[in-house]
Amino acid sequence: MLTLSNTQRVYLACGSTDLRKSIDGLAAIVQEGFGLDPFSTCLFVFCNRERNKLKILYWEHNGFWLFYRRLERGTFQWPIGSGDPVAVSNRELRWLLDGLALSQRQAHSQVTASTVI
Repeated sequence: MLTLSNTQRVYLACGSTDLRKSIDGLAAIVQEGFGLDPFSTCLFVFCNRERNKLKILYWEHNGFWLFYRRLERGTFQWPIGSGDPVAVSNRELRWLLDGLALSQRQAHSQVTASTVI
């Protein structure tokens, strides 16, 4: 399980990314495409066109971690865009991993109490 620290920044690559790329290809996207440092303590998250797979690139001490997640059913509620990175909180990343959208105002629908007679 991916443990998220409060000190890390999270960047989403909006739109789709060719997930055949591995560490070097994704690090090149971060550095050349986004103008960010892939060796920072940030998480860089990429999603495929079908929105059922994602990869997270993370640098730790002296090497990269590459996390991969594939959904068997359903899709990630991935933001559509031009591929430019969007900074999100650790909590918002967890929402995406749990299948929720970033744009929703609350995680659960409001529950109202009903009187049982």
